[in-house]
Amino acid sequence: MVSSQVACLARNHIEKVLLPAGLPEDFSDIFGPLPGQPSLEAISGDSAVIYSHSQSLLGPITCVNKLVNELTLYETEYDSLEKHTDPASDDDLHPEHQSVGLEDFEVLKVVGQGAFGKVYQVRRSGTSEIYAMKVIRKDKILEKNLAKYVKSERDILAKVNHPFIVQLRYSFQTKYRLYLVLDFINGGHLFFQLYHQGLLREDLARLYTAEIVSAVMLTDFGLAKQFDANNMRSNSVCGTLEYMPPEIVQGRSHDKAADWWCVGILLYEMLTGKPPFTGGNRQKIQEKIVKDKIKLPAFLTSEAHSLLKGFLQKDASRRLGNGPNGSADVKKHKWFYTINWTKLEARKIKPSFLPKVAGKLCVANFEEHWTKMALVESPASSPKFSENPFKRFSYVRTAACPSLKRSVL
Repeated sequence: MVSSQVACLARNHIEKVLLPAGLPEDFSDIFGPLPGQPSLEAISGDSAVIYSHSQSLLGPITCVNKLVNELTLYETEYDSLEKHTDPASDDDLHPEHQSVGLEDFEVLKVVGQGAFGKVYQVRRSGTSEIYAMKVIRKDKILEKNLAKYVKSERDILAKVNHPFIVQLRYSFQTKYRLYLVLDFINGGHLFFQLYHQGLLREDLARLYTAEIVSAVMLTDFGLAKQFDANNMRSNSVCGTLEYMPPEIVQGRSHDKAADWWCVGILLYEMLTGKPPFTGGNRQKIQEKIVKDKIKLPAFLTSEAHSLLKGFLQKDASRRLGNGPNGSADVKKHKWFYTINWTKLEARKIKPSFLPKVAGKLCVANFEEHWTKMALVESPASSPKFSENPFKRFSYVRTAACPSLKRSVL
């Protein structure tokens, strides 16, 4: 069911919005703090909480501070260097589509890491094209029974062409790993910037939220029909606990209303510095999500109060965005009265904040503990399966390589 898939991706590609820096989209799997001073956009707040809740499909890990000492993506002694796609995994590919693989990219920096793999800044060999390469270990994915979610992420990104969702350019696989090659956005991750800013002023948060709303609207306009139109509800659970709506916490089926709850949690975090339901162990947080009333700071405008109450309605049937008019009700909310939605989606609205960057290779907006890591992959055991769950994983977007036809393989 695509709405729940998008709800999961909301922690990866949708709720992590554009941070304009001369490049078109935001890349979602980079997050974390970098020492620095708050800008004029900042209002003092508990920014450390923001970092602790910045998560993705790769998941949080303890950073290791290593200096870069190699310029090639090598495996450890337990696993030889993988240079070619696994012929057994995409056995029905047309020969012309097998030309994109690990050997076609020069690995430059680590820009993210998690429980299932790493994210690298890479250059397409023989060109000046810079991308982000998400490398996911198959054994870890299968161990957690997450193969269908990874495949869904790839399938949705292959279908989506939206100004505020990072674009998938290539995907391929080797025996041990899956590779997603996406646009590299050197402005960094929303939570990375939030860590510096503390809190966002309402005008800046309004712009980012409007971009998120524009992306979430895909569930209203045809994306679901391209996947599983006969099943519009799901019982799956994925994502960050603090972002889960009551229906997911309680194990009930859920639909696109869960997406709007996530938007509300993110907006709350942008405006206050932390999610509304935190503290205690996992059970305590779950109880707060289900039972506690939302506490709205007095310094927020009445319009912001109204929007947050609408998004964070515990009864999914009454949640803003889940009515008969869908996302139209969200766009018409009085908090968005200054947003010209046509100009927004044409990228003609200039934000009041621009990250500082120094060229396409700049990684100043990424956590130094990652960018200084050695480019050595962790050991990966041979994945065990009777039938390969990652068949037809390879993909090439036409714009990424004009000589190859657009294909979903």
